Amino acid sequence: MSDQVPQARQLPWYFLPMVVLVSGCIVAIVNFGVRSTFGLFTMPISEANQWPREIFSFAIALQNLLWGVATPIAGMLADRYGSARVLMSGAVLYAIGIVIMAFTSNPWVFHFGGGILVGIGVALSSFGIVMAALGRIVPPEKRSWAFGLATASGSLGQFIFAPLTAALITAYGWHDTLLILAAASLLIIVFALPLLVQNTTSSAATAGETQLSMSAAIGQAFGHRSYVLLVAGFFVCGFQIAFVTVHLPPYLAEHGISKEMAGIAMGAIGLFNVIGSYASGIIGGRREKRVPLSLIYILRSLLVTAFILLPITPVTTLIFTASLGLLWLSTVPLTMGLVTVMFGTRYMATLYGFVFLSHQVGSFLGVWLGGKIYDLYGTYDPVWWMGVALGVFAAIVHLPIVEKRAPKFAAA
Repeated sequence: MSDQVPQARQLPWYFLPMVVLVSGCIVAIVNFGVRSTFGLFTMPISEANQWPREIFSFAIALQNLLWGVATPIAGMLADRYGSARVLMSGAVLYAIGIVIMAFTSNPWVFHFGGGILVGIGVALSSFGIVMAALGRIVPPEKRSWAFGLATASGSLGQFIFAPLTAALITAYGWHDTLLILAAASLLIIVFALPLLVQNTTSSAATAGETQLSMSAAIGQAFGHRSYVLLVAGFFVCGFQIAFVTVHLPPYLAEHGISKEMAGIAMGAIGLFNVIGSYASGIIGGRREKRVPLSLIYILRSLLVTAFILLPITPVTTLIFTASLGLLWLSTVPLTMGLVTVMFGTRYMATLYGFVFLSHQVGSFLGVWLGGKIYDLYGTYDPVWWMGVALGVFAAIVHLPIVEKRAPKFAAA
């Protein structure tokens, strides 16, 4: 069966491209929205279980690592069997993992539920799988826009879920709030249904792409210099974002910022990320993608430097998070766009999955080192400065990327 979507007039309404697009965006809202709230549980869960902060940090770090390791596998499954089945399976694992987080006081069980199960569940239901599906629906000239829209939807999820979760923790406690989030994650199953239109048992090459097996495509990609540079640069994005997601709320608490304000601040990241991600998708469709990517990483480093050197107040916190939101996931449409430029759409989910694995290795280190260094030195400052240095590194490695189809992936 071909991956090509039939003509709209042949499809029932729930399989129409616009319905699939909206449904995919809602999946991204739920997936990323729930995931973005875990930093708000760092202090209450650690205090309730009398754990050092490293235990919770390691579980979330493991979650990020498993998210990365499982993403290429999820991409292969989506390229082979369609996105809907993968998204639904991920939602179930996501919910089970969150429930385990709510009921266990054993660190190893917590690592299994919140780290391994949630990590795999997030990977299988992530917006990377959604974007791969959208990339096959929209024409090439609109792909970058669609990627930006899907990424912006994930950001909108953070804006919705972060302040809501902070309020729920205050009203009902962290335990019941986790159960509510577990139930919310199951909504992914409902909104993945329209993506069943893309279920397939084979992966056919599209126009302008050569016939390559999946293993050959992976080998050729890792032999392509620009792809390796992209993989290296995305490591930095993961380090910076994951550290802020998990450790910014306790960092703010130590500087006298209330839990409610921390929730608003995290929500501001999501709100302004909607703007940044959507704008990034538009920019990526009109000009070279490597230059905006380099600029994003430099601006992140400058912004973090200003934040940690200035006094931490509610005003500076909101300015920082709003500004960071503009740069938060704006790397994703550009990075996914570069993957499609170099390799086409046939194995897009798989090859982006390996790029994202690098992102999540960075996430693991950002989260784990944040907790480890805090427990050793009582401060997050060394990790903040690591993020600044890595941002400069990422800005440099993106500049030599060549934005054209890799020779083995272009049709004769």
